[in-house]
Amino acid sequence: LKVEELTAVSARLNTEIKNHEKEVAENQAALDKATAIREKQLAEFNAEEKDLLESISALKSAVTVLSKHNGASAFLQLPRSRMLGVAATLQNELSKHASLLQGVLTRSERKAAASFVQAPEDYFDAAPTFKQSYAPQSGEIFGILRQMKETFESNLSASQKEEMANQKAYEDLKAAKEDEIAAGQAQIEAKTSELADTDEKNAQSKVDVEDTKASLSADEQFLMMLKEKCSMTDKEWEERQKTRQLE
Repeated sequence: LKVEELTAVSARLNTEIKNHEKEVAENQAALDKATAIREKQLAEFNAEEKDLLESISALKSAVTVLSKHNGASAFLQLPRSRMLGVAATLQNELSKHASLLQGVLTRSERKAAASFVQAPEDYFDAAPTFKQSYAPQSGEIFGILRQMKETFESNLSASQKEEMANQKAYEDLKAAKEDEIAAGQAQIEAKTSELADTDEKNAQSKVDVEDTKASLSADEQFLMMLKEKCSMTDKEWEERQKTRQLE
């Protein structure tokens, strides 16, 4: 190839290498951003899962306590410490997961829960005069606790499914970006090698051009001297040569 053609190839390769480097950098930046988002999502999920598992466990215990003391006579056997524990669990979960329970409990259920939290003894009073009233009230609290537990379990299941989908989406994106980055780097390496070869050939071609010019110049000088010699006698030629040597 001629010097002009090799120079054009070199310029094209330089541009293509820069474009590939830009693409690789953009893909790496996109992967880094996706990784940061995934790490944040995972941390949030882990915290939410831990919190919900703790809440579900606490509500299960509260439900178990009440279910063991179901019925009018059984409620009389409920220890005060257990009763206060159930009230504390209910109060804590209502406060901690207020947004999650929005729309889950009716106004009357919220009112019953608030009354129970304020005075749990009224719901499990051992006095004979309360025997007919506390059983349905305690049943309502039992229902509220179960409803809250089921809500948290449903939410946990949805969060776990969402986490699996997010992880799968990230893994797919990561694989695609890594393939694009690898392909871009392979192009950079191949074209950098081709560029080095092109530049070497171009440098050699420039040397060859200079050598050719020098060779033509020497040939031209020889032809001029030949013409000059032909137009002179031998003696004149010898004189001319001597004069040139003196100069």
